[in-house]
Amino acid sequence: MIPAKPFQADFMRKICQLDPPYNVHTEAVQAALAKYKERKMPMPSKRRSVLVHSSVETYTPPDTSSASEDEGSLRRQGRITSTPFQSHSNVEPWLNRVIQGSSTSSSASSTSSHPGGKPAAASNTATATAAATVLADLMVASVRGVPRGYHSSILETADGVPVNSRVSSKIQQLLNTLKRPKRPPLKEFFVDDFEELLEVQQPDPNQPKPEGNQMNVLKGEPLGVVTNWPPSLLSALQRWGTTQPKAPCLTALDTTGKAIYTLTYGKLWSRSLKLAYTLLNKLTTKSEPLLKPGDRVALVFPNSDPVMFMVAFYGCLLAELIPVPIEVPLTRKDAGSQQIGFLLGSCGVTLALTTDACQKGLPKAQTGEVVTFKGWPRLIWFVIDGKHLAKPTKDWHPQVRDASAEIAYIEYKTSKEGSTVGITISHASMLAHCHALTQACGYSEAETLTNVLDFKRDAGLWHGVLTSVMNRMHVISIPYALMKVNPLSWIQKVCSYKARVAVVKSRDMHWSLLAQRDQRDVSLSSLRMLIVADGANPWSISSCDAFLNVFQSRGLRPEVICPCASSSEALTVAIRRPPELGGPPPGKAVLSMNCLSFGVIRVDTEEKLSVLTVQDVGQIMPGANVCVVKVDGTPYLCKADEVGEICVNSGATGMAYFGLLGITKNVFEVCISPLTAAGVPVSDQPFTRTGLLGFVGPDYLVFVVGKLDGLMTVSGRRHNADDVVATALAVEPMKFVYRGRIAVFSVTVLHDDRIVLVAEQRPDASEEDSFQWMSRVLQAIDSIHQVGVYCLALVPANTLPKAPLGGIHISETKQRFLEGALHPCNVLMCPHTCVTNLPKPRQKQPDVGPASMIVGNLVAGKRIAQASGRDVTQLEDNDQARKFLYLADVLQWRAQTTPDHPLFLLLNSKGTVASTASCIQLHKRAERVAVALIEKGRLNVGDHVALVYPPGVDLIATFYGCLYAGCIPITVRPPHPQNLATTLPTVKMIVEVSKSACILTTQAIMKLLKSKEAATAVDIKTWPTILDTDDMPKKKLASIFRPTSPDMLAYLDFSVSTTGILAGVKMSHAATSALCRSIKLQCELYPSRQIAICLDPYCGLGFALWCLCSVYSGHQSILVPPLELESNVSLWLSAVSQYKVRVTFCSYSVMEMCTKGLGTQTDNLRVINLSCVRTCMVVAEERPRITLTQSFSKLFKDLGLSARAVSTTFGCRVNVAICLQGTAGPDPTTVYVDMRALRHDRVRLVERGSPHSLPLMESGKILPGVKVIIAHTETKGPLGDSHLGEIWVSSPHNATGYYTVYGEEALHADHFTARLSFGDTQTVWARTGYLGFLRRTELTDASGERHDALYVVGSLDETLELRGMRYHPIDIETSVIRAHKSIAECAVFTWTNLLVVVVELEGSEQEALDLVALVTNVVLEEHYLIVGVVVIVDPGVIPINSRGEKQRMHLRDGFLADQLDPIYVAYNM
Repeated sequence: MIPAKPFQADFMRKICQLDPPYNVHTEAVQAALAKYKERKMPMPSKRRSVLVHSSVETYTPPDTSSASEDEGSLRRQGRITSTPFQSHSNVEPWLNRVIQGSSTSSSASSTSSHPGGKPAAASNTATATAAATVLADLMVASVRGVPRGYHSSILETADGVPVNSRVSSKIQQLLNTLKRPKRPPLKEFFVDDFEELLEVQQPDPNQPKPEGNQMNVLKGEPLGVVTNWPPSLLSALQRWGTTQPKAPCLTALDTTGKAIYTLTYGKLWSRSLKLAYTLLNKLTTKSEPLLKPGDRVALVFPNSDPVMFMVAFYGCLLAELIPVPIEVPLTRKDAGSQQIGFLLGSCGVTLALTTDACQKGLPKAQTGEVVTFKGWPRLIWFVIDGKHLAKPTKDWHPQVRDASAEIAYIEYKTSKEGSTVGITISHASMLAHCHALTQACGYSEAETLTNVLDFKRDAGLWHGVLTSVMNRMHVISIPYALMKVNPLSWIQKVCSYKARVAVVKSRDMHWSLLAQRDQRDVSLSSLRMLIVADGANPWSISSCDAFLNVFQSRGLRPEVICPCASSSEALTVAIRRPPELGGPPPGKAVLSMNCLSFGVIRVDTEEKLSVLTVQDVGQIMPGANVCVVKVDGTPYLCKADEVGEICVNSGATGMAYFGLLGITKNVFEVCISPLTAAGVPVSDQPFTRTGLLGFVGPDYLVFVVGKLDGLMTVSGRRHNADDVVATALAVEPMKFVYRGRIAVFSVTVLHDDRIVLVAEQRPDASEEDSFQWMSRVLQAIDSIHQVGVYCLALVPANTLPKAPLGGIHISETKQRFLEGALHPCNVLMCPHTCVTNLPKPRQKQPDVGPASMIVGNLVAGKRIAQASGRDVTQLEDNDQARKFLYLADVLQWRAQTTPDHPLFLLLNSKGTVASTASCIQLHKRAERVAVALIEKGRLNVGDHVALVYPPGVDLIATFYGCLYAGCIPITVRPPHPQNLATTLPTVKMIVEVSKSACILTTQAIMKLLKSKEAATAVDIKTWPTILDTDDMPKKKLASIFRPTSPDMLAYLDFSVSTTGILAGVKMSHAATSALCRSIKLQCELYPSRQIAICLDPYCGLGFALWCLCSVYSGHQSILVPPLELESNVSLWLSAVSQYKVRVTFCSYSVMEMCTKGLGTQTDNLRVINLSCVRTCMVVAEERPRITLTQSFSKLFKDLGLSARAVSTTFGCRVNVAICLQGTAGPDPTTVYVDMRALRHDRVRLVERGSPHSLPLMESGKILPGVKVIIAHTETKGPLGDSHLGEIWVSSPHNATGYYTVYGEEALHADHFTARLSFGDTQTVWARTGYLGFLRRTELTDASGERHDALYVVGSLDETLELRGMRYHPIDIETSVIRAHKSIAECAVFTWTNLLVVVVELEGSEQEALDLVALVTNVVLEEHYLIVGVVVIVDPGVIPINSRGEKQRMHLRDGFLADQLDPIYVAYNM
């Protein structure tokens, strides 16, 4: 088979050299960890309450008798064997050297990913793991316990933000770790194209490649001819049941190990007959027999009842029914139970057989019937205990036919993805498999066999139920429950029944090792074969070695241990034969883990740490042909030194996946081609894929190195989940992992597999322990497998979904991880080290000069992106405009001409009118305020006055009072009485910054400003004069002040931007009246109109609409203070409906309150009718929130709201009203742009629904008199149509400048007086600080011109510069909010070079840690960014201003000063 190339002969010789019962792996893990001893990692901080959330049942006493409860639990055996390595004299001297070298020198090159890697290459991985190592002292501090006013010494972080020292040291430590994330080296230059291409992993030129010759098909020994071999399994049963009725067939044990029942062959035959007769003749529906031959029947039997199962199985076969054995469903939500239901449904199962005891234990509905489990078909449950069976009539005989190609039974199998399929086994295959097993294992009549496995499927069924009957053997069945109580039970039964054969799994050997100390008198000398059913698992070798080591002294002969390999599709693939059956001596291979990851077999000599030791699983089955084919693509034959999938062609394999023709063809009918593409197929017979990965070694021994189901391909290298589990378990499992329960699987994030490791931690494990264990596991896996773990999660004991016999249900665990339903208690994510295929960071191109700009954009026929509203001068006669130059004059004029015309109506929360003001009333109140200012306040013309009032008519009256007295008003939101500590300092700051000489307010607020509570927040002695305007003398004002020029200051407009900067802008009289005129024209406002306003009246457009516009245009304003909606959500909409308002304004927060608060009650709102509304405008200084406006429109469509009515406005500090939909003009348009192009400051229009598309809605129509142009953010040159740049605005109502920008004095002198660098260099523009673009549409304006739409993308101050690209926080936040139903709100900001994501958790704190991985995944997938820190907080922590905008910088300061009281902070590494 294998020509002896010198390399190969050598390789084959080495494979078989190693045989000390020694575990290289644990030694390797310890050596790997020794290197990292010194480093410390920052620990995530967690709120105390989260630590105790695990369920009560998790606090079971730790199970000392076993390290594990599942397959994945076997620790590599080095921990168990006490014999020191050196004592084995037969060890090869080179190996001895290798091992000793590894544990002491811990050479650097062991982590390098290339053979012969230089230590320099290794240090790369080392830093990566160091990053993993910084996170125990850092996060030990519980976050809660810090009182709010806690100040320790204040330090400055890198950006000069003061933070308290506890955090900053934590932060410093983290930063040092994360400064240099591991990345593939950058190529020298970057083509700045739209597409951000993900890095494709280039194959390493030094990676090992297979060099051997193509292997041939391996032929097994022929099946022997036996003279009286029965023609079918049923005829064997009939023979033994009639000729040897007393012979024992099966002994069942209880949980104490006592034999409770022995089934004889006679009994098995007679009870199977009875059952077959009953099934066919006694079960009817509507006088039709329920079952016909060929129907499928579910067998639902507990693991403790093999006798009933055997009767049911053979009863079905005799009745020519097809048994489908499944697990007993315990609850409606069993892991994987839905999939089993799907299988039963697709097999058309209507009947389930079970025992009386089992049926009693199933969950019942009210009617007393067994409930229908989720996803299951309706079943009839039939109990097969004796009293329910009928005796066959004399003339009834079953047909015992020869074995045919008809289906005998269906065995279920759960795939890697969690779907369950049924594998059909024919009568002929079943017979052939029994024949092959009998020959390979040398079974003889009446032998005794001890079976520890599940008898319903796999080796447990094949040996313990089928082949045993063929050979009239006596099976002792050991239930799982007994093994849990007494792990030695199987050994005691082997001893007491003098069993010749035992069928076990490696964990059964492992458990018995831990318990063997108390047993001295057992003997295993009767055993001729100890069949290890999972001999193909990487950890079985250490169990076998350790077991032999301990039990050799109790009569166990080394050659008795027979590992075997099997798969559900191909049944038994290979089994080791004892020497008396002609088996060759056993082989072992120590293979390089690195080469294996490339699919190449190399015996390892240099790499001391990363090796995999595997044992052979014997030779292939009699009568079978086997070959090894390439894992991916066309099934070509592998080379001799290449790992591939083992394929079998024999009469003893499964036939098909029931009902699934497509995948059946791929698995059961594989046509194998040789290596040369032109070659003819190697066999005319189809092969069956086994799902096992391996190779054929010397003496034709089969070696298995992994399973396809556990294969994880990370950047082109293949890793086996079982190997990773074994490595993790070698890191002190006993102390930490609960019963060794670890699950490893991969999830696809950003087009590559990412490894996730989930472990159950012991109930008594401390935070420190868990963190230390996690960091050590990361290091061990990094060293040994040279692969990063993407996410490591710990869950409380007993919470992972269990497979039927105690293992972990991997696919269900993965499903829960992806759905955010795993509820871990600790999480560590390492995306920085794992994700290496991000697009390259963008390199900024050298500056482009103006000339090339002109050539590039404009000469090429592009329009300059410029647009303007209607021309004001043509719209009005100028006399009227002159008359309305000063608002004070307008009010006086209205008070004379229409004294009783109502201007304002203020509503309270009940919807009744709280106060009103007509023209004359407003004028008179303003006069009284002016008198008070001059007489009581002793103020001069030009003094600044702060107006601190709740929203209402008082605020308006005092504003005009200031104008009458020649003072400059500043409207200020009053402090919140329940929250003085945070709201009062803002009031104080505005009063100080605006240099106010006096404060006007109400009596109640005046008391509050001077109260004791206020004194704790601010220095109340430094307030300027405070006057209350509640009862002012009725005095006539001598003369009303008239400004000398329209450019004089009228008022100051103060607001805090979302970036936390307090800025006041100066509004002149000319700008004020121009603003009112523009709005009047756009919204067609006349004295006969009514508008409803639900906005805060303190700044921006909200202030203008509330205080200025009604006086200017004479329309009536219905004022609805947003605060009142907190006690009556429908207040605003009711008012709109009641007053039949055509034009209304609101803010996003109001819209959100209505959408959330009224969403469920639209039926109770039938009284509200919104069909009167022509335009409902959201006043905003941000990108339009399309999802909110759309859901609002949809929700209230039933109340008559027109789909076209809702639109948004756009304004900013330099000009409070740039766009406003108004009443005429085309509807706002929506375009879809590519989010990836936006990051590169480009606009690329795409179709709706295309990947990465982002909808942008036009922000209303440009106001009359306003001109807008789009300028390049850096060169300040004009840009073309549909190009992204900064929006610049020129209009008569631009503000004239900042009064002061608190905190940034030198800031932005050019904000108000910018000029283009070329083109029209004369016009003076104001820079808005917002990115956007103009686009000429096909629609026509009122003027008949083509309409130019302005799209706002977002504020420049808010954008995040990451990886050389510009990100808008809202885009990342939108993705994050979609990631899990419990995320209520989210905000992102950067901190040094890290992206911090803060999410509000609306749900139980148990879910907090589920969010960490989901948030990291979604940001990677959609934005190609790695999240640095995930902070999970309570709802309401993210600060939001009155306009409904997130205050991300406040949040950032709170985070740095440790004031957020987070539930959990995860530092991704």
